[in-house]
Amino acid sequence: MKIVTAKQMQEIDKTAIEERGIPGLELMENAGRGIAEYLYDISDNDVSTKNVAVICGKGNNGGDGFVVGRYLSEWGAAVNFYLLGKKDDLKGDAETNLKRALEMELPIEEISSPEELELSEETDLIVDAIFGTGFHGDIREPMDQMVEKINSYDIPIAAVDCPSGLNTSTGELSRSSIIADFTATLALPKIGHFLYPGVEHVGELTVIDIGIPEDVIDKKDLDLNLIDELYIDDHLPRHPESGHKGDLGKLFIIAGSEGSTGAACMAANTATRCGIGLCFLGIPESLNDICEIKCTEALTRTLPEVGKKRCFALRGLGEFKQYFEWADAVALGPGIGTHHETKELVKRLMSRITLPTVIDADGLNCFQGDAQPLIDAEFPCVLTPHPGELSRLLDVPIKEIVADRLKYARIAANQLKKVVLLKGAPTFIAEPEGQAYLNPTGNIGMAKGGSGDVLTGLIGTLLAKGLSPLDAACCGAFLHGMAGDFCRDEIGSMGMVPTDMIYMLPEIFLYFRE
Repeated sequence: MKIVTAKQMQEIDKTAIEERGIPGLELMENAGRGIAEYLYDISDNDVSTKNVAVICGKGNNGGDGFVVGRYLSEWGAAVNFYLLGKKDDLKGDAETNLKRALEMELPIEEISSPEELELSEETDLIVDAIFGTGFHGDIREPMDQMVEKINSYDIPIAAVDCPSGLNTSTGELSRSSIIADFTATLALPKIGHFLYPGVEHVGELTVIDIGIPEDVIDKKDLDLNLIDELYIDDHLPRHPESGHKGDLGKLFIIAGSEGSTGAACMAANTATRCGIGLCFLGIPESLNDICEIKCTEALTRTLPEVGKKRCFALRGLGEFKQYFEWADAVALGPGIGTHHETKELVKRLMSRITLPTVIDADGLNCFQGDAQPLIDAEFPCVLTPHPGELSRLLDVPIKEIVADRLKYARIAANQLKKVVLLKGAPTFIAEPEGQAYLNPTGNIGMAKGGSGDVLTGLIGTLLAKGLSPLDAACCGAFLHGMAGDFCRDEIGSMGMVPTDMIYMLPEIFLYFRE
């Protein structure tokens, strides 16, 4: 599913109306009916006992609200409209739908001050139809006080298209903004629905089909996509019951150094929990005893190390060949450190690996100041940096990357000629050809050391099972975040740790299988 800015959505609406001849009034009718149907569904298919307050602005968002309330009333709800302004202020399609509500003799109260906005104690639901996706800046007085008063009611709020006060292109919020429990957005999701701080005001998001033809959207050449459950269901690997371990993927993980055996073992244990057929964990030789204790299913393979440094040595370069010939995919980087021999080893591996590979953590840090070997590498590849690692790769200040992670994910994919998964809230995936993807799953409980190692093991497994770098990155990000969300819901974000996600991943796969 495509994601748009407010401007792109306006252009799509304009094309549908002016070039395809779809009346704006028809789109508004479809929008209001679709939102009403959604509210009907989440009310257990019965609104006859509901008292609904529909709070309308003077623009088209308010017009949508009048349609929503009209349908809810037809289905048995007790609907009261609160117009923040005068009836004479409405124009065009919004005015038409105001008149239709008046013809049905539905109660419409004009509100000009916060004191006049008094909702019945029997109100079960508030519909926010004040400002739509064209809003930006700050809500002015006295409207801002009305918004604060709406938020003060202990009543669920459903937003029409977006919570009033949200900039749907940037995720910025007005000083006073509606805090919605549900948001029903029209035609396509907007990027501001997923960006902080705005995402915290959106609540449960659903997309309403308003009848814009698919080809109108396709012709806009939109380049930002939403990863959703349908995407995962379409791309998640499936294996015949007659398969054996050799059919389920073989992954070679290159990880670990002194003090970082946890990173190596979390990546390997994730792979085994995600259905890998065989996993070889390549580690510096003196770490073998530790990793054998931590890893039961994965097979450890010792590789030459640097003296007492207990990290990968350059002289071991030749020994990697046998594992590359055996494996279906490679995961490189968790906890390997950045000793000068390890860095040189990693750079030289770039011309020797031919398998699909995910590179993370110190595997990326090894290219600080010299990314050319990575750029020249021709194997299918996913890079999974956090902003600090990408800052070192691109030689760009971290604060610039954090300020516009989508932009820098695109830049990195273009410059490095690889699929780039830039971690964060939200995570963005970009491919060199220009398309980008937003992952909506995940939470603050995942902002802990080790979460990235779990993601590396997961993406490595998906690559070994035959997914393309792009599909492995998108599916990996979504499943990883979903495991984090399941953990948060079960034990809370404060106390959850990355290994909790490893044990939760089988439930995620079961969820999609069922």
